[in-house]
Amino acid sequence: MTHVERTPGPGRNVATLRKERGLSQAQLARMAGVSLSMLSKIEVGDRPLTQGMGAALANAMGITLDEVLGKAPVTSEDNLKELRSAMRRFDLPGEPPVEAEALKLDLARLTKHRFNTELSEVLSMLPGLTSRVTNYAHAAGTPEAWAMVADTYSTIYWVAARHRWLDLAELASVKQVLAAERATTLVQVVAARDHAGMFLNGGDFAGGLAVVERAIVKAESTLTGPERAFGLGTLHLRGLTLAGRLRDKAEADKHIERAERLAGEFQSDVVKHEMHFGPQNAAVHIISTSGDLRRHSKALQVSNDLQRQEINLPATRVGPMHLDTARARLALGDRDGALDSLESAWAVAPQLAKVHPTSQELFRVLISLHKRSNPRLNQIAKRAKVSI
Repeated sequence: MTHVERTPGPGRNVATLRKERGLSQAQLARMAGVSLSMLSKIEVGDRPLTQGMGAALANAMGITLDEVLGKAPVTSEDNLKELRSAMRRFDLPGEPPVEAEALKLDLARLTKHRFNTELSEVLSMLPGLTSRVTNYAHAAGTPEAWAMVADTYSTIYWVAARHRWLDLAELASVKQVLAAERATTLVQVVAARDHAGMFLNGGDFAGGLAVVERAIVKAESTLTGPERAFGLGTLHLRGLTLAGRLRDKAEADKHIERAERLAGEFQSDVVKHEMHFGPQNAAVHIISTSGDLRRHSKALQVSNDLQRQEINLPATRVGPMHLDTARARLALGDRDGALDSLESAWAVAPQLAKVHPTSQELFRVLISLHKRSNPRLNQIAKRAKVSI
């Protein structure tokens, strides 16, 4: 097998960025508050870089988290130019679509592509649909119409965040909040959840928690019934993720307890405004945060319990669940099990797995640890177009 340096991944970026700044491993480890041994293993590919660790290293080097994680390449410059143009004309209404029902059908198709993690299809639809829903909202002026705009911008935020195009994600979040202000309180709560995600993607976990707490206060005072449980639940899921990245166990456990309690109000997961909430999505988030808190046995327990059920979640949630399960298995020394889970993630959500930093890091570390050719790794490498 060739040297691990040929395998891309955020952990490999750390070494490049460190050397560009003239820092030794010992200097960066001290500045970031991590052990020299851990930093060395991350750089050579013996340990995966987590986003919490990536944020600490980014702060120490005076850069942003997305610079450490690396941006996914742009597959269609024309689509992005058209999308940015449509977003720029948010306040400039054009000719409205003739039929609102046709818009709703297109939004349903966009949502289906999103839930299937078909990133290229999502990017293909977004420019034209963004213009049409915005023009319609300006003409209709109803909360329902502006909710469609906010939902569309939620998808723009999602696809931009998946590729780590953080400038586009931040712009989408701002537009989503503006559209949500003209819609309903629940739409505003969902927009706040994505706005906190902007802080998550940038590595400002404490700032994201502040956004979540402010939104929770609003949701508690304005929402009622199932909408209240749904809105608060989605916020607590975001909160437990942010707290996990901070490794604040007390704060994470607070959000976990409240999310589980609210999820118990639903027999199965429900979908509102591009978001899922219920018992299964809460479990998926707990798996991820358990990994961030180094509770790897807990992550596996929750994952195993969930996979014994009939999972009714889309690929947007099932793919990351397998990645986080692989991370837990790898941390516990189960390389074959980690590879099993990585293969499952690629099977369920191949376009997402190709650009996801956790997938890239797992792939890089498994290659490094095996030290020899592995047919299953070779197969994934072929799909990912990586030389090993």
